[in-house]
Amino acid sequence: MKISTRGRYGIRLLIDLTERAGESHIPLAETAKRQNISLRYLEQLAVILRRSGFIRSVKGASGGYVLAKPAEEIIIGDVLRILEGDMLVADPPDSGKPESRLQRCIRTTVLDRLNARIAKVIDNKTLASLAGTVDPDESYMFFI
Repeated sequence: MKISTRGRYGIRLLIDLTERAGESHIPLAETAKRQNISLRYLEQLAVILRRSGFIRSVKGASGGYVLAKPAEEIIIGDVLRILEGDMLVADPPDSGKPESRLQRCIRTTVLDRLNARIAKVIDNKTLASLAGTVDPDESYMFFI
């Protein structure tokens, strides 16, 4: 499984909006310049993210985009599934097609476990945790 530019740039757009949450609506042109992403490509991603309820837009001279809900409520797995489709390493077996013992063994011992671990990581990360707030699971403690 590989996350395409669509998924990576969509997450970068959301992080950029999160970092500027105190500001009013952020024009895509500013985000495109800061993130070094094509404005046309960012516009396509913004349409998908807006229709999915992750961001809102305001038209006009002072228009732009803003998060539609708090960054703590936006799960990275949900965003990636909207932009990329399923996040599976391999497609599940066809229901009408018999699966050999070898295929079932590979699926259950490797592929299903990989799928579960990928889901665990992306479904336990919020936009807020990627945008710089401390993630208690990954914070370090130093003793002097």
